[in-house]
Amino acid sequence: MHPRNPHNARYDFPQLLSTSPELAAFVVPNPSGDSSIDFANPAAVKALNRALLKQFYGVAAWDVPAGYLCPPIPGRADYLHYAADLLAADHGGVVPRDKAVHVLDVGVGANCVYPIVGTHEYGWRFLGSEIDPVALKSSRTMVAANPSLTGRVDIRLQTHAAYVFDGIVKPREEFDLVMCNPPFHASAADAAAGSRRKGRNLGYAKSPEPVLNFGGQNTELWCEGGEEGFLRRFVEQSVPLAHRVLWFSILISKKETLRSAYYFLQKAGVEESSIRTIEMTQGQKTSRIVAWTFQDEEQRKAWALRRWKPVV
Repeated sequence: MHPRNPHNARYDFPQLLSTSPELAAFVVPNPSGDSSIDFANPAAVKALNRALLKQFYGVAAWDVPAGYLCPPIPGRADYLHYAADLLAADHGGVVPRDKAVHVLDVGVGANCVYPIVGTHEYGWRFLGSEIDPVALKSSRTMVAANPSLTGRVDIRLQTHAAYVFDGIVKPREEFDLVMCNPPFHASAADAAAGSRRKGRNLGYAKSPEPVLNFGGQNTELWCEGGEEGFLRRFVEQSVPLAHRVLWFSILISKKETLRSAYYFLQKAGVEESSIRTIEMTQGQKTSRIVAWTFQDEEQRKAWALRRWKPVV
């Protein structure tokens, strides 16, 4: 994990329980005899997330509607910290902080995790887009209930499934960073099959229905064309914002999608030197951030001087 990620070590359950006693109902010994939770239990995963967000990020009021995505916090934090390094590279090696940095989270979901982590760690302000009205309401409720998020996080409804930025980004609005954790299945059946595989790995081999231990609704788990189809639309629709966004980025779960990513970016006119691929590993899972910019080095330095505090 990234060296600034506070979740590099094993979960400290005594400390988590001291701030979130309700987690105790889900703590069980693992095969090694250490404290853990049953990660196949959606209620346990939600309780752990709530405890982590309270302890590390100061968010006391956090919940997601039943069945909605409840993502692993360490992996989400990793994406934020690696993305922060992208901005630091254009800022004398120093991560720019505070409200001067404006981030667009495409598909903020019902959990609002990226804005929660990013506001706490760096003081950034966020715009989250969301196509699901229930998820949108959930994130807006969390923002309103937590003073640390109020005034720093805005959530907007995307009304058209084929659009990534249109209908969300206002005229003359600029973003220092765009991030996205896209759906990676191509259909509901594909998503269900993936959940069954995960369920077997977690000990639910006899369950006739997929066990969504981390939850997830249709728009969170699958879209037309799957991960590759979403990526193509994302890249194509980034072109009109070439001079209003410093860095675009997207999380890629499937290694085989990388080749398509580079093809789409080349077709969109992105120079090879303006593409970054960052590999992240959490446990046995490996994913990749693909980031790109339409601005050359001098333009990026000028952007940093115009928008961020000078490096002292």
